[in-house]
Amino acid sequence: MAVLRRSHLILRPIARRAYHHTPSRSAKLTVGIRREDPARIWERRCPLTPDAVYELVEKDGVEVLVQPCERRVFSSNDFLNAGAKLHPTLQPAHVIVGIKETPLSEVLTDPLPAPGSHLKDGPQPSLVPRTQVMFSHTVKGQLYNMELLSKFLASENRSAPAEGALLPRLIDYELLTGEDGKRTVGFGWFAGVAGALEALCAMAHAHLELGVASPFLYTPRPHTQPSLESIRSILRDVVGARIASDGTPKSLGPIVIGITGTGKVAQGCLEILEDLPTECITVDQLHNVVTDPNTDMHKIYIVHAHAKDYFVRQDGRPFERSDYYSHPEAYVSEFHSKIAPYLSLLLHGAGWAPRYPRLMTNEQLTTTLEIGKTLGKGRFACVGDISCDVEGGLEFLSRHTTLSSPFYTVRPPTLPAHLPSVTMMAVDILPTALPLEASQHFSTAFLPYLRSVLAGYKQPGSEPSPDSRKTHEALERATVASGGELRSSFEWLRKPLAVWKDSVQSAATRATNASGKEKPAPAPGVQPRKKVLMLGSGMVAPPAVAELCKRRDVELVVASNSLADARQLTAPYPNATPVHVDVNDPAAVERLVAGADVVISLLPVPFHPSVAELCIRNRKHLVTASYISPAMRSLHQRAVDADVLLMNEIGLDPGIDHCSAMSLLDSLRAQGKEVVSFTSFCGGLPAPEYADVPLGYKFSWSPKGVLSAALNSARFKLRNEVSEIPGTDLLSKYFTDVPLSNVLRFEGLANRDSLPYADVYGLSADTTRTVFRGTLRYPGFADLMYAFRAIGLLESSPSASVNPHHWSALARQALEKQLGTLIMDDPASLRAALADVVPAPQRDAVLRALRWLDIVPAALAEDGAGAYAGYDASLPALPSKPTAPIDMFATLLAHKLRYEPGERDLVVLSHEIVARKKGAAEGHEEEVHTSSLITYGTRHASAMARTVGLPVAFAALQVLDGGVRARGVQGPTGREVYTHVLAKLEEVGLGMRESVQKARGGGHVEQALASRWKAIEETV
Repeated sequence: MAVLRRSHLILRPIARRAYHHTPSRSAKLTVGIRREDPARIWERRCPLTPDAVYELVEKDGVEVLVQPCERRVFSSNDFLNAGAKLHPTLQPAHVIVGIKETPLSEVLTDPLPAPGSHLKDGPQPSLVPRTQVMFSHTVKGQLYNMELLSKFLASENRSAPAEGALLPRLIDYELLTGEDGKRTVGFGWFAGVAGALEALCAMAHAHLELGVASPFLYTPRPHTQPSLESIRSILRDVVGARIASDGTPKSLGPIVIGITGTGKVAQGCLEILEDLPTECITVDQLHNVVTDPNTDMHKIYIVHAHAKDYFVRQDGRPFERSDYYSHPEAYVSEFHSKIAPYLSLLLHGAGWAPRYPRLMTNEQLTTTLEIGKTLGKGRFACVGDISCDVEGGLEFLSRHTTLSSPFYTVRPPTLPAHLPSVTMMAVDILPTALPLEASQHFSTAFLPYLRSVLAGYKQPGSEPSPDSRKTHEALERATVASGGELRSSFEWLRKPLAVWKDSVQSAATRATNASGKEKPAPAPGVQPRKKVLMLGSGMVAPPAVAELCKRRDVELVVASNSLADARQLTAPYPNATPVHVDVNDPAAVERLVAGADVVISLLPVPFHPSVAELCIRNRKHLVTASYISPAMRSLHQRAVDADVLLMNEIGLDPGIDHCSAMSLLDSLRAQGKEVVSFTSFCGGLPAPEYADVPLGYKFSWSPKGVLSAALNSARFKLRNEVSEIPGTDLLSKYFTDVPLSNVLRFEGLANRDSLPYADVYGLSADTTRTVFRGTLRYPGFADLMYAFRAIGLLESSPSASVNPHHWSALARQALEKQLGTLIMDDPASLRAALADVVPAPQRDAVLRALRWLDIVPAALAEDGAGAYAGYDASLPALPSKPTAPIDMFATLLAHKLRYEPGERDLVVLSHEIVARKKGAAEGHEEEVHTSSLITYGTRHASAMARTVGLPVAFAALQVLDGGVRARGVQGPTGREVYTHVLAKLEEVGLGMRESVQKARGGGHVEQALASRWKAIEETV
């Protein structure tokens, strides 16, 4: 019988006529508590508790309806006992509240009779709009939720009553703030508590990976306990008690937990950790705590690091908070060297925005782990990134995680192989792991706002009382849409809304075309916009975005895993829209691809084939700047069958080099001439004014690739002789004074195997006497790099491993391995040993470089001053075990030869092609054609960004306009592509400069190479 009575309670309000039109009573003001989306299996929170419902019913005279849900932290009986009623749809509710966004099929938009109105008062009761309150996930332009936003707008609901004026009001919790701008309704403290617990569990797993079982194995995962009280009891009485009695494992050293941020997240972390035996320490105490063998192991150590502890001005002035927020570009982070290496676990709760320095970059992670290895096992083994800002403050956070799979290990591409991975916890819905207390807190904070909303229904048009004015103003700021219109501060959302509409229309058009029905013609005078999707917002994106947005008939969507970056990129352009996307979510990416006409992928190379698959499936063209990989090439026939172009290799190298070479070669062939020599050089270098450093070179990534390339073998054809240079000789057999400029001097290194490019460019093996591709460097690079190799700094074999106690011993120990003899640790002995491997003319330059790099004692200086005096904290930490010299040297170069803010780069590309009349004999007059590009970075963009990003944009626009007929997997070697791209490059000041001279005996570059090669061979 109880079940029958409950069913009666559920079913009675469903009869809408009885509810809305019963003459015997007036319509009652009603609040509905919505169930959360059934697809969100972990979402158990509720915006109002049964206690709050009781107050609304008994004190406020409000009817409360609750949508049944067996997953919710509060049961249906809890709400029934509080005076609520159950209702399957919440149709009678004036105000509907939930946590996350409402499923589209359940959004109620029809108006209701105003509270207190009677049917007998007239033929129609007065109607009022509903109010919906939720975290709508629309206010950042999230494309996937634009359909939800559209349900609140008159422009998207032409048949809505009163021309849309009675559509619901949308209030977003995320926008509820106090006068100080801080959020007043949220779950930050609970995110901190749950995040700390999940991170402790992840750290315990990381310890197991190291072969150690730590007390943190017994940390309770928050969702497994009925209450926070029970969680704290286990943490205190089990985990904490074990630490206090037995201590933490000695092999792990002192357990140090670092916390960043000053908000509620950090407060939650700090408060939950109070249940463990802890000692709070300062940043200055870190080194002593970790390295002191007498440190008490029966407690854990907490360091709460503030911005002033790790952000420093580059000009040396002291940190000032106001100055930091006004001039973030003037600051850099030292967290990676000053704090991170000493931590067992980082709980990251600080926010980040693109203008501001990151807490840690990928490159800085390498430094952290290098230092950490010298301090013992498990340093910086685990991170709990509670901010969940993908590639944000922690650049190496590549994705967020879920409660079902809360952590993963990460290895940025720049991380050397000898360093460990880092365990990352980045659950994006942490507060729902504590549904009871989180809901209680949220309900208490939200109830005053709800009462203000209800007051608007009870006394429409009346001014709020002085006591409630601030609450009313906060609700106005938090209103996204009302009366069928976006509020003025959210008018910008019409741009992502338009992108969503276009994608829907495109999908409908494709479906209609697929069914064989005729495609409808556009309305007269309406020119539909062309749509470009750019996936990625990295270094080369800004020039490409600017170029694409010059076209007013183009609508650009920039999709990035960092919405902040995408918004910064698109802010200056009215026809560009930022969108957040997780590239690991194929469905989300495909929705964006489906709405585009052309897709540009600036994602890392491994993502290109999967994006290409989506483009083929949706019949969209793709443009990338990357080399054609085997996986991409395998898609050729499928792309052809789908009438899709997959255009690759349209950056600088590859890209502009292909275009300029093919243009000149095709022109010569059209004139009936045959090519007898092809030489090509390309290099990315620091501008000369920033090149006064050893090697004349700077690195923006791990230098190991450059060091390893110096050991590669090479093959080329020069004056009809095919020659090979073994990797052991590449640096000694280099080409001096490559004659490409009257101002800049360059030397060249043969670049791997040049001969396959004869086929790429259609060069005849019978008539082409020279085929040579090279890499440009400033003079002195090869000699110095050769000396480094001779000393043993490029050795990678385990038998050559060294283990210096300070950087100034690196060169001596590497040289000992190279010579197979002990070298005394004094200047005279080291000078004598260097004389055995470094020629006398180069010895002084090599010594200067070694001293500048801090890998020989300062006592080798000419005045003998400045002898090594201990650990230099500005240098990367040394490995704790024997390491190959090349790995140590790469780590050092990444630190010493990095680009500083404001420094500009230089790109040089040059071809020399020698041609003559077809069939002419050797010795006949020849033409020497040169095609060159020399360009510098600007204050707006680096030279590399412009020479990669702009060709991508030019090619994408050409494809968009139907100017490329080729299909399948292609490079830019077709005439229709390279002529267009070269012309557009000319317009933006990146044109190739061509010249021609008559000559006999070859071109200047060819002759210089031949002369140098002859001299090299004669000295062998």
